[in-house]
Amino acid sequence: MSAWKLAHILTFILSVSAGSLLHTRSAAPEGFIDEGVAPSNDNITLRFALAGRNASGLRDTLITISTPGSPSFRKWLSKDEVKSFVEPSSQTLAAFDTFAAAHGLAATPESRSVHGDWVSLSMPVSQANALFAAQFKRFSHRDLTQPITRTLSMSLPAQLVGHVEAIHPSTFFYTPRSVPAEQKNAGGAQFYKRNTTSTPQSCNTIDPAGAMNPACLQALYGIPLTPIVSHHHNRILLPALQGRVPSPGSLESFLTQFRPDIAPNTTFNLIKLDNPSFNATGQDGIVAEADLDVEYTIGLATGVPVDLLSIGGNDTDIADPFLDMISFIEGLDDPPSVVSMSSGLDEADVGFILAQKICDGYARLGARGISVLFAAGDGGVRGPHDNITQCGDNTFIPVFPASCPWVTSVGGTQGVGPEIAANLTGGSFSNFFLQPKYQQSAVKHFLSTGIPKDFPGRFNVSGRGYPDVATQAWNLQIFSQGHAVRDAGTSFAAPIFAAIIALINDRLLYAGEPRLGFLNPWLYEHRNAFTDIKAGRNTGLVCPATSIAFEAIQGWDALTGMGTPKFSKLLHAAFAQSSFVRVC
Repeated sequence: MSAWKLAHILTFILSVSAGSLLHTRSAAPEGFIDEGVAPSNDNITLRFALAGRNASGLRDTLITISTPGSPSFRKWLSKDEVKSFVEPSSQTLAAFDTFAAAHGLAATPESRSVHGDWVSLSMPVSQANALFAAQFKRFSHRDLTQPITRTLSMSLPAQLVGHVEAIHPSTFFYTPRSVPAEQKNAGGAQFYKRNTTSTPQSCNTIDPAGAMNPACLQALYGIPLTPIVSHHHNRILLPALQGRVPSPGSLESFLTQFRPDIAPNTTFNLIKLDNPSFNATGQDGIVAEADLDVEYTIGLATGVPVDLLSIGGNDTDIADPFLDMISFIEGLDDPPSVVSMSSGLDEADVGFILAQKICDGYARLGARGISVLFAAGDGGVRGPHDNITQCGDNTFIPVFPASCPWVTSVGGTQGVGPEIAANLTGGSFSNFFLQPKYQQSAVKHFLSTGIPKDFPGRFNVSGRGYPDVATQAWNLQIFSQGHAVRDAGTSFAAPIFAAIIALINDRLLYAGEPRLGFLNPWLYEHRNAFTDIKAGRNTGLVCPATSIAFEAIQGWDALTGMGTPKFSKLLHAAFAQSSFVRVC
């Protein structure tokens, strides 16, 4: 036996015997096929999450500065102040770099995140197996474009215990879910057909002929049309995965049709990250996602600049873009005031450790005064998208990042006079994150009055409940790839609410006040600024209306949160709190 092979085996034995189990799962998710061990000489890039100085201290600080009544309310942190909480200690950096050097590995400056808490290393699969007691294999899935390399367990060598908190990718599997058009149900159209608001009847999406557009939303939520001088520190950022970009000409057609008072050549600022390969004429659903984002932010947040962050990558690792997006925003000296994103994953697919690290990243953005919004998903209580095979399974599937307590999760409604919960709207309770204090009283009421004692649904009653708020999500009009179409999903709800928050920020900043930042403690203090949604069931986009699900009730519920926004009352609440800050 050669000396190299002997050393290789000894390294493997030592790493197993002295290590600490970090990631593990019993099997790959359903639908993945084990194609056998990954070739030993294949290269794999692993991302290491290094322990920060005081991550819990940052979370505590964020609650303090985002809670109304606090002396430091909305005194958002600078980039350097956030860094002081999250950067690794010199001991952690030394331990990691020493370990890497001892095994012939080195991290370049480009492979380190802005605050140094994520570091990437590339190595052969054989070395990754040996160093981390792993067995990387190739897994295929019918809905993935190519196989992925993953392991079902991974351990830390003794030298890294206490210094490395996560390694990615390891046991992370992204389960793609496509929804065949023929499976989509009627979205809850069996409910009320009356209209008692000033919103035109043509906007009533409970009627199959009804359709939503900016004018409908302005009437329904009281969104102003008249712009003020947009503040240069106020803009919306729209991250777009898989290199998505809007289709050419669609925004101009949309503005011409639905906002003729806005110059039709109004556009967005395109930012490229991770070498995206642009394709605006590919899959309809992928392109439409980018189209609706820019159309409903620019079409509602009059005068507010919009950035579209097109992030490269493919469908084999959806977690990387989440990490890269956070790092990109953290590096900005003048970050956006609002981030709206509509992608989501089964919480269990992400795994607790990686979900915790990503969620902490959103806390860091919130501490900078950034409102981070995520769509609640389109699968009701059964994940981002439900599947017909799941309809009889009463174990609910929470959606991440919507389940993260440091983001504002936006559910979906339909109809007017009254609005009801769209049955596609995602909503449930996290299995990873505890219920934050800011929502405990609201959730307690729902659990005690909205859940029958014999309710067969299985969910974590102690978990973070979502969504927090809701807006329209059914039969909205867009332009995509040269065509006027109607679409549905909480992918609309998030940018609609983002536009409302951006307009309020414009007015706050114009008056010399700080922007809204992390929203949730403030939002839950002002439930009267929302229209309570009291009807609907979130059975999903595919599953029949008889499937087990939550029902909307008076007060907060796990379908529409606190309800849909009343712009004037939210604006008043924002300035009322700002006045409090000045007095203090």
